[in-house]
Amino acid sequence: MTKIISIINQKGGVGKTTTAINLGCSLAHANEKILLVDLDPQGNASTGLGIGIDDRKKTIYDLMITKDQNVHDYVHNTSIKNLDVIPSNVDLSGFETEVAEDGKRAFSLIDVITPIVKKNHYNYILIDCPPSLSLLTIMALVGSNSVLVPLQTEFFALEGLSQLVKTIDRVKQKLNTSLTMQGIILTMFDKRNKLCSEVEQEARKFFENEVYKTVIPRNIRISEAPSHGIPVILYDKNCSGTKAYEKLAMEIIEQEKQNNNFAA
Repeated sequence: MTKIISIINQKGGVGKTTTAINLGCSLAHANEKILLVDLDPQGNASTGLGIGIDDRKKTIYDLMITKDQNVHDYVHNTSIKNLDVIPSNVDLSGFETEVAEDGKRAFSLIDVITPIVKKNHYNYILIDCPPSLSLLTIMALVGSNSVLVPLQTEFFALEGLSQLVKTIDRVKQKLNTSLTMQGIILTMFDKRNKLCSEVEQEARKFFENEVYKTVIPRNIRISEAPSHGIPVILYDKNCSGTKAYEKLAMEIIEQEKQNNNFAA
């Protein structure tokens, strides 16, 4: 069964796309078949996986506008075994305006992902959402099984998270009753910074088991990797960032095993 996970935070610069890329790569290295859908008009996930602007002839924007049934024509292989991507570019920024008066467009993404899910080709579909609570984000929530929230360990983080949780709850009530919280991953963690530890304590206090045990450290190698068009796991396999994302992948895989056993 394919699990569709939206990676969301309405604030920029919290490690959302970095998490999408490196979690996807780490899951792929664990022999899971992964499709990353770049739903951010900035297209940073596409760039970070080595898909240049000139190589994005068919994007997620084109797929949602045309509803082309040949979905796999839009899927790009990457240099990482088991990891594919449907890229994005700036064209996607006009999507909301173009479909503003069409109420059914909230289901555009699920309409084009459904054929992929039916083929059961991928274990996980990860959706890298834009850094806003926009129509594109709502579309991702409607089309997903669960939500993964990267949370930067800084002062205003929990305030922003409460707003996001309200949005998730509204979508669950009105558009996708099966939507669940996959989990919260703490990012850019600096153990030398007292504030980081305080934010971690507060997050674990309020959200308890929804916060993953793994935390993603502030690591220069994570920051450098995108400029080379590769995930950090390929850029520096021994750095703390790589080890953290590999550990997170294992935690998510184990989480899914437990959920499936409980369902059975």
